[in-house]
Amino acid sequence: MFISKSKVLATTKGLFRAIGLEVSFANSAATEENVLRLLFKSHQVNFVLDVGANTGQYGRLVRSSGYRGPIVSFEPLTAAHKELAARAATDPLWTVGKRVALGSAPGRTTINIAGNSASSSLLHMNARHIDAAPQSAVAGSEEIDVVALDDCIEQYVAALKGGLLKIDTQGYEMEVLRGAHRSLTDQIDVVQCELSLVELYYGQPLMLDVCNFLKQLNFSLRHIIPGLKDPASGSLLQLDGIFVKQ
Repeated sequence: MFISKSKVLATTKGLFRAIGLEVSFANSAATEENVLRLLFKSHQVNFVLDVGANTGQYGRLVRSSGYRGPIVSFEPLTAAHKELAARAATDPLWTVGKRVALGSAPGRTTINIAGNSASSSLLHMNARHIDAAPQSAVAGSEEIDVVALDDCIEQYVAALKGGLLKIDTQGYEMEVLRGAHRSLTDQIDVVQCELSLVELYYGQPLMLDVCNFLKQLNFSLRHIIPGLKDPASGSLLQLDGIFVKQ
């Protein structure tokens, strides 16, 4: 029996709506850049916080999407932070924060460095992730400081409101959110967060855990951008969710 694409999308939206989430799906031609471009046109974003910036890929993306305001990027890895700082140096409105990880509370811990750098995490990667992306296997580690966003946001954006918080911390997203409760209440109106449908790092929260946390702070899931897929089965493993404060 043939089932139309529109029927599938309507059914999927209905499933999300049943758990209290409103979400839209970009068409197949829409890239993350196009979704962000539409977001910047429909919402006034006064600053962008790029958590888990790696070498600055997201900073470049929001610029190519039409955003021209302040960017503050955070990256804990030594090599990636150095490259990030060099890339941001040519942009007067792009600030690179201290080389720290963001979490729920200040402290010091170890970060596992992935072979592809971008998949590095404070959590331990499991076999499901390595099977899907063999180049991401852990290749080393570093000791790093951890700070909470609530404890450092003022030094970067003062009392500005209307911010976009992007989090790509490979399973550690909930800890970043827990350390940003005040910022999410007072200063941030949009959150772009990586969400996992299956456990890829030991002990990580999954998509619905993050959605429910943000729902309690009055954020609604509006857009989904597909991410990592299992190359063998084609199953979607990770995606980005864009949440907007109601």
